[in-house]
Amino acid sequence: MPSIKPISDLRNYTDVLREVDEKKRVYLTRNGHGAYAIMRIEEADELDRVKAMYHLLTDLKAAEDEAQKSGWIEADVLEKEMGISD
Repeated sequence: MPSIKPISDLRNYTDVLREVDEKKRVYLTRNGHGAYAIMRIEEADELDRVKAMYHLLTDLKAAEDEAQKSGWIEADVLEKEMGISD
C-alpha cells in the first residue's frame, strides 16, 4: 500500500526513502493535493517498458486499420521497393 505524505516530510528524506523500499511508492502532497510520487528505479523502468509497449501496439493497430482501409501491399511489390528482390 502506498504511503501519502506532505512534501514537507522531505526534510527527513532518509525516513521517506526507507518507506519507498518497504511500501514501493510514496506519494507527496502539496497544499493537500497530490504532487509527486517517489518509486524505485526498477519500478520506473518497468513502467517505461509498459508505456513503450502500449505505444508500439497502438501504432501497429493504427497501421493495420489503415492497411485494411487502404489495401495491403503485395509482398513482391514491397520487396522491389525495398530493393531486396531479384
